[in-house]
Amino acid sequence: MNRGSRRLVALAVASALGGPVVADCGGDFSLWLDAFRNEARGTGISSSGLDLLDGVRPSKKVLALDRSQRVFTQDWLTFAGRMVNAYRLGTGRAHLEKYAKVFALAKETHGVPGPVIAALWGLETDYGAVQGNFDTLDALATLAHDCRRPELFRPQLMDALRLVEKGYLLPRELQGAWAGELGQIQLLPSDYLAFGTDGDGDGRVDLRSSKPDVILTGARFLAHLGWRRGEPWLLEVRVPEDLPWEWADAHRQMPQEQWRTLGIRNASGSELAGDALPAALVLPMGRKGPAFLAYRNFDVFLKWNQSLVYATTAAYFATRLAGASKARPGSPEPGLSLDQMKRLQAALTDRGYDIGDIDGLLGMRTREAVRREQLHLGMPADAWPTPLLLSRLAEESR
Repeated sequence: MNRGSRRLVALAVASALGGPVVADCGGDFSLWLDAFRNEARGTGISSSGLDLLDGVRPSKKVLALDRSQRVFTQDWLTFAGRMVNAYRLGTGRAHLEKYAKVFALAKETHGVPGPVIAALWGLETDYGAVQGNFDTLDALATLAHDCRRPELFRPQLMDALRLVEKGYLLPRELQGAWAGELGQIQLLPSDYLAFGTDGDGDGRVDLRSSKPDVILTGARFLAHLGWRRGEPWLLEVRVPEDLPWEWADAHRQMPQEQWRTLGIRNASGSELAGDALPAALVLPMGRKGPAFLAYRNFDVFLKWNQSLVYATTAAYFATRLAGASKARPGSPEPGLSLDQMKRLQAALTDRGYDIGDIDGLLGMRTREAVRREQLHLGMPADAWPTPLLLSRLAEESR
């Protein structure tokens, strides 16, 4: 019996027994959608909610975007320079002033400063100007049917139906990013349902149009991710010419006093505060590029988006909105092209490192593998891949 026939039998049995069938991934899309519809019915989705699935179609464009997130092939200076621009800084400051009372309420209630909310808001949608025009149900159904991450997207598709049932969104408003995120801060449907807050008192959580709803929902979600009230998140610093560079790791925190004794100073050149506040040294482009101390709240940015480039950009943007000066670019060593990064990842994989897909993206696992190989080769272990590292690895494999 082939896979499609087995599914038809499963649906028939489920229908006879009155129970749901969990929609497996892959195979014929229409059969998968039938199974999902039955599963949704079993969880209590109403007939009107199920009717929203009529006409849902898989999207080749969504699959292509899911497999090629080229924006994160950019280095930090390029990405941050493009994203933290005059327009976003100006608009963010204007919003902080215009909605000062709402931001104050968000900080009082959830402990999250306004600049942090405003930075993520600006990066995600330009403060609501660009929310995406993908059909949310098509996008989520495509990703739930695909076998790469079905366990993530199948519940999101279910909760997208619930958003309409609760009256938060009209069917025509189910439009957003290619991965199913919705609204001005781009939350997945499950997070929209769990953390959506009615900030304007109209009885509806409208993250597409209501700025107060957006601000208070953003604060509530960031608090859920672990925001620590009253603590900093990122500080630009100067580093000495020589350090144990392998300690520069977003996940390795030490007391700020210890970083001071190693010669790290404020960006202005003044002495760093000598206290026990835990901080990690983050070098997004290696020891010769921009340098930051990342505090415990920086972990929240990484939970929002696991890309170090994005997280550091968002945290830096928030410091700019809070009054910090533009970061010094330094003189970073040249990085790798997309093809060179793939060659490097292939070489690292050959050496036994688990870096995930060979995709040309400098993710955390690739950075850690680079750090270890730099140590092995006697190079400064700052986790920044360079043409020199690539050539040294090639020499070793001959």
